[in-house]
Amino acid sequence: MSNIIEISANTTKNNHQTATFLRTPETSKEQVATGKFDLYQTITDKIIEAMEAGIERNGCPMWQGQGSSGMPYNAQTGKNYSGINVLMLWFEAADRGYSSGAWMTYKQAIALGGSVKKGSTGTRIVYFDKITKTEADKATGELSEKVIPMLKSYVVFNADQVEGVNLEGKKEPTFTGIDAAEAIMTGSGAAIIEGGIKAFFRPSADEIHLPDRARFETAEAFYSVAMHELTHWTGHTSRLARDFSGRFGDEAYAFEELIAELGAAFTCAEIGIAPATLEGHAGYIQSWLKVLKNDKRAIFTAASQASKAHQFLTLQQADEMKLAA
Repeated sequence: MSNIIEISANTTKNNHQTATFLRTPETSKEQVATGKFDLYQTITDKIIEAMEAGIERNGCPMWQGQGSSGMPYNAQTGKNYSGINVLMLWFEAADRGYSSGAWMTYKQAIALGGSVKKGSTGTRIVYFDKITKTEADKATGELSEKVIPMLKSYVVFNADQVEGVNLEGKKEPTFTGIDAAEAIMTGSGAAIIEGGIKAFFRPSADEIHLPDRARFETAEAFYSVAMHELTHWTGHTSRLARDFSGRFGDEAYAFEELIAELGAAFTCAEIGIAPATLEGHAGYIQSWLKVLKNDKRAIFTAASQASKAHQFLTLQQADEMKLAA
């Protein structure tokens, strides 16, 4: 991590645009069966395509405007999806015009007393599983077990594609908006200094600096930038200890910025605030593209780290609320 992570806050414009995401062809069963299908590469290619389209939208990132629709969640368990699945489900919701943030498998729809509408096409999301493989040492013949992580996928359907399921009251946040954003800032325990014209996190002092609130066009824009910097803050060595300098070298800074943008988007979505557009996004997207094109697993890591940051901040907030109760 660099000594200072600095982002200039956009205080004059917040161009929230609805993105049109380019769709990739559905993967055939034959591709999977013959081993010609690379799930990492397929998902990375789709995200790269969306990012490249974002450059033409005045640099707005691919997830721009998705915060208002909230975090996608499982209709049966009520739990939020995390990591790369958040992006995949946001893409599909925007692409297909879904109004609901609830998703479920075919079997879950039936278990909830409903059914998937005839002719509906599901959305493929992923999860990580592990298999244990027994290997013999070539020299000694001694057997040992090796755990191999594997990326697998399954299909879910949006609530708009399902009939007979009543989701009323299934997913009600404790509180949303400005109060929730303020609670996350306070509950984090971070040293936050307001004043000046720039927003940045300084790891050496473990401090977040934010511009005066009056410099922002809206309160939501201020809190959006605050969530970006708080995501950086979670990566400090005393907290989640993010350090990708060994993996990404000179591109580690760009990768950390991608994590911060995703983390801010996830947290804003959780509390119902539309993430603001940061100045110079087109330049950042170009840097992110370079990272993603060189490493097909990078977006999975970025989304996973962003989810960890988002969960860290919301858990801190929940702990603070318990102490105050």
